[in-house]
Amino acid sequence: MSQENLPDDAHPEYADALPEYAERVLEVTELIPPGRVMTYGDVAEWLGEGGPRQVGRVMALYGGAVPWWRVVRADGALLPGHELAALGHYRAESTPLKEASRAAEGHLPRLDMKRARWDGGERAEGHT
Repeated sequence: MSQENLPDDAHPEYADALPEYAERVLEVTELIPPGRVMTYGDVAEWLGEGGPRQVGRVMALYGGAVPWWRVVRADGALLPGHELAALGHYRAESTPLKEASRAAEGHLPRLDMKRARWDGGERAEGHT
């Protein structure tokens, strides 16, 4: 995915500057309480800008310094390539999971989205 897919303000004036859109995505990520998650689309909707792909791109490029495991796919599947690291965080934070059936590929659980999804409620008042 190229930078053309990011919102207009996401193109940095200087190559090492963090784009404004990326800063906002990372700020929302830091608001998500332990044990809860938001989807890529939830974050974009909260910001009123971009979409799931743009949020995913920001997380891929800049998300390492924030609790990246709290921004997830809408289907609750663990992030490919990062399943075990994410699973460790989910278990440490008591994030609701649906255990995998024996038939499930890799026997990896999924997030229980009905119980784990955070709507940005009580801690959202300070968001600008």
